[in-house]
Amino acid sequence: MATMYYDDDADLGVLKDRRVGVLGFGSQGHAHGRNLAESGVDVTVGLRPGSRSVVLLPDTVQPAVYTEAIEPHLSDGDALFFAHGFNIHYGQIRPPATVDVCMVAPKGPGHLVRRTYEDGTGVPALFAVEQNFSGTAAELALAYAKGLGGTRAGVLETSFAEETETDLFGEQAVLCGGMSSLVQKGYETLVEAGYQPEVAYFECLHELKLIVDLLHQGGFEYMRYSISDTAEYGDYRSGARVVDEGVKQRMREVLDEVQNGTFAREWVVENLVGRPAFSAMRRRQASHPIESVGRVLRSKMAWLQR
Repeated sequence: MATMYYDDDADLGVLKDRRVGVLGFGSQGHAHGRNLAESGVDVTVGLRPGSRSVVLLPDTVQPAVYTEAIEPHLSDGDALFFAHGFNIHYGQIRPPATVDVCMVAPKGPGHLVRRTYEDGTGVPALFAVEQNFSGTAAELALAYAKGLGGTRAGVLETSFAEETETDLFGEQAVLCGGMSSLVQKGYETLVEAGYQPEVAYFECLHELKLIVDLLHQGGFEYMRYSISDTAEYGDYRSGARVVDEGVKQRMREVLDEVQNGTFAREWVVENLVGRPAFSAMRRRQASHPIESVGRVLRSKMAWLQR
């Protein structure tokens, strides 16, 4: 079993004489800045000129900001922290050897990182050290994680490579790409068979939250305990036929593209040329019939509006 680090394993005193510069005050930025400040850390927030709110900086923005505004001001012994390993792992940012390079990546969106901190709990996080110039980079990373509230829930050590590759794979194959495609194809199958689009929406998208909440709370065993025996039998009988070994092989191909840098190179070039393919895919997905049906149904669900 991997080692999990908690409050007693981290010392906020490591940050006592340091100023933490949080670049961006968007989803993650506001959570990092406020949580650290309320933990007693000296925090300064930086935004790009003319910006109202910047995410903690997006992967696609980081290299230019680093080159223009960070690299010229680095001193020996400084520490660079990231919430995602993309630009370090794929060589888009190459810090000097005389600074610590660390990562603390909360496993949740910024609003949850902030809300759980205020509630006295926290969101689990990953931490990693890419460069340890000071010799105490791990202690520094754990202190930062504690300031966020991460050590309340548990912090796991990883590497920039592992965090980046598993994160990209999870997003593409399961959490976003795989889930979106599965839901859409289930919806299409029912509608093409003559069922009402509204019923197909409820069965294939709306009820997904019920299952995900059960999985989040207690894993597969608890989810299957909570559903009907009929649903559980259908799970065993049909799940592996829909998501079969062929799907797993194609997942392996996705992972290969993440590991060998194909996806990263494609995404970097896509941004350099103005995101034409990305914008086209976004428009195409937004026009899927499940979206228009869902908007109408959700508009009648008052609790969602709150």
